[in-house]
Amino acid sequence: MIKHTVMSIAAFSAASMMAFSVSAADVVDGPEVSWNLSTWGKQRAFTAGVEEIAKYVDENTGGKFKIKVHYGEALSKSRENLDGIQLGAFQMAMFCSAYHPAKNPTLTGLDLPFLPFPNLEVQRDVHEAYYSQPAVVEDLAKWNAKILMSSLLPQYEFTGVGDPPLTLKDWDGMRVRALGGIGKAMTKLGAVPTTVTASETYTALERGTVEAASFPFTYAHVSYRLTDVGKWYTANLSPGANNCPVVINTSAWEELPDQYKQLIMDAKKPAYEALISAYKAADAKNFPIMEEKGLKAIMYSDEDLAAFRKAGAQPVWDEWTADMKSKGIPGEELLEVIMTTAKKSS
Repeated sequence: MIKHTVMSIAAFSAASMMAFSVSAADVVDGPEVSWNLSTWGKQRAFTAGVEEIAKYVDENTGGKFKIKVHYGEALSKSRENLDGIQLGAFQMAMFCSAYHPAKNPTLTGLDLPFLPFPNLEVQRDVHEAYYSQPAVVEDLAKWNAKILMSSLLPQYEFTGVGDPPLTLKDWDGMRVRALGGIGKAMTKLGAVPTTVTASETYTALERGTVEAASFPFTYAHVSYRLTDVGKWYTANLSPGANNCPVVINTSAWEELPDQYKQLIMDAKKPAYEALISAYKAADAKNFPIMEEKGLKAIMYSDEDLAAFRKAGAQPVWDEWTADMKSKGIPGEELLEVIMTTAKKSS
C-alpha cells in the first residue's frame, strides 16, 4: 500500500504565502500529499529535473504537495529502484535501463550507440515520443510504473588509467565500464565491457577492476570523481548515451487528484529546461577542473571515428531489433520512431 498523507486543507496567512513565488490566486487547491523519490549519488546536473519538479509542485500548491528527493541510495540500491516502484516502497524513482535490461527490454532501444541526437533538445523529443509507444507503456506497466520524463544524459566519453588508447586499436582487450549499447559498440573495438553502477565506478577504476569508465561528459566524470584517479579522457569518441528515466508508481499516480496530476505534467517543461541548463553549466565548470588535474585529452581522427561508427552503429542496431523480435517486441518499429522523430526534431 502506498503511504501518503492526506489532511484537511488549512487557510494560509498572507505572511506564509510570501514564501512562495506563486501568487495566492494561482495556487492549486488540494489535499496535503507527501511523496518520496529514490535516486543515488548526490544532487547534481542529472537530478536538476527532479529537483525542479519537486520545487514546482511545492510552490504551485502552497506547500501542500511535496516530493522529497532521497540521495545516496537512501531508499534503495540503484539497481533495485524499479523493484521498489513495483512494491510501492516509494512513489517516484530514477533508474537506468542498462542496469537491468531484462527487466525493461523495450527501453534498451534508447541505449543503442550512435543514435542521431545532435543536441539534448532532439534527444528530449525522441525520448518523449519513445516513452509513449504502446510496447514501452506495456513493458513498464509490468512494474506498476509510469514513465514521467527522461534525465537526458549527454554523450558519453571515457576516463581511464594506465596507457591511453591513442588509436582505436589500443582498446583491444581493455576492461571498460560501458553499459547497454555503448558496451556492445565497444566490443567491436575488442574491449571487454562490464556493467558497474555509477556509485561503484570510482572504486572499480581506482582498484584497476576496469581500466576505463564511460560516463556522461563532463558532469558525471567530475561528480563521481573519476578525474581524481584518471590520467586521460576521450574527447570525441561519443559512442552514445544511456537512458535513465524518471518513473512514478502507477497506484500512487491514480490516487492523486486530477489537479495534482496536471501540475506534474506541467512541471516537465521547466524540468527539461533546468536539466539542459544544468548540463551546460557543468561543462563550463568542469573543463577547467579537468585541465587543472592534468588529464590528457585523447582525440581520434575522422577516419577512425567513421570506422568505429560503421562497425558499432547499424550492426548493433540490427542485433537489437533481432533480439527484440525474438521476445515478441516490435524492435524495428521502435527504432523507426527514434529515427523519424530525430529527423523531424532536427
